[in-house]
Amino acid sequence: MRDAGLAEALLDWYDSHARVMPWRVGPAERWAGTLPDPYHVWLSEVMLQQTTVAAVRDYFRRFVARWPTVTDLAAAEDAEVMAEWAGLGYYARARNLLACARAVALQGGTFPETRDGLLALPGIGPYTAAAVAAIAFDRPETVVDGNVERVMARLFQVETPMPAAKPELVRLATSLTPEQRPGDYAQAVMDLGATICTPRSPACGICPWMAQCRARAAGVQGELPHKTAKAAKPVRKGLVWIARRSDGAMLLETRPERGLLGGMLGWPGDGWDGVGGDAPVRADWREVGAVVRHTFTHFHLELDLRVAEVADTLPDRGTFIPRERFRPADLPTVMRKAYDLASGAFGRVE
Repeated sequence: MRDAGLAEALLDWYDSHARVMPWRVGPAERWAGTLPDPYHVWLSEVMLQQTTVAAVRDYFRRFVARWPTVTDLAAAEDAEVMAEWAGLGYYARARNLLACARAVALQGGTFPETRDGLLALPGIGPYTAAAVAAIAFDRPETVVDGNVERVMARLFQVETPMPAAKPELVRLATSLTPEQRPGDYAQAVMDLGATICTPRSPACGICPWMAQCRARAAGVQGELPHKTAKAAKPVRKGLVWIARRSDGAMLLETRPERGLLGGMLGWPGDGWDGVGGDAPVRADWREVGAVVRHTFTHFHLELDLRVAEVADTLPDRGTFIPRERFRPADLPTVMRKAYDLASGAFGRVE
């Protein structure tokens, strides 16, 4: 049973307070007849997984400037896309992005309009399928991210801790999804969670659902949703070797397609991810005396650094990237951190 009153109140609020985003068609534009670009909706949703809106804005702009359509992206070289993605993290998303773009290109460059059709594409899961179907094609699908979960937990005062509460929160969110303007509604709930029903100090006094919110009535809005205590993340340790040739070329290797930082360029390393071995080239390796610290989803990482100036010799692992083609910005974040710490240990290349 859908509560039309709640949906209508939220849409009224959204019409005046929608966030402006480079991939979004706002309420006024939609009223004027502008439709969302499914490519933009899909690309932004993939980028936004496990990442903030602020972090994604510039990446999105660069991607659509370089690859204006999904067929342009499908034709791109893997290495170019991976380099442009560097810094966004969760690099399997970049590989899935390419796989999906190429599947869509084979279908004539047109995205399916239904959730089931979108789910048939590689790299698209239930959340992304629902988001693209609702936002791009105005299908009455329920889109549930962390913001929506928090809003539902407070609106209905769901005391069950996360993640066990997820199925109930999805059911409640589905009960509110309207038949009319479901795309705008999906974005409205996410905006509500991001700007008003925030994790700390929610601004209940200006919330369009203030009167109906059970958690606010009970005075527990700041406590919900409850969360099950997480186990402490383990710490993994390892090392990386950073070698520079006399002409300024840097020794890098392409990581295996599957696994952490899959398909990305990185420094040869060992000891932390099951991918590695001995030093990549014979050299007088020196310790930098600094440790790279980085946090992945499931563990903390500490890497010792070894650096060396090497002669023009063939390495046992990796490839020397010429000085003019080496761009630290193309490296994944942890590898860029290692370079930043190690770069001062090298002398100047003339």
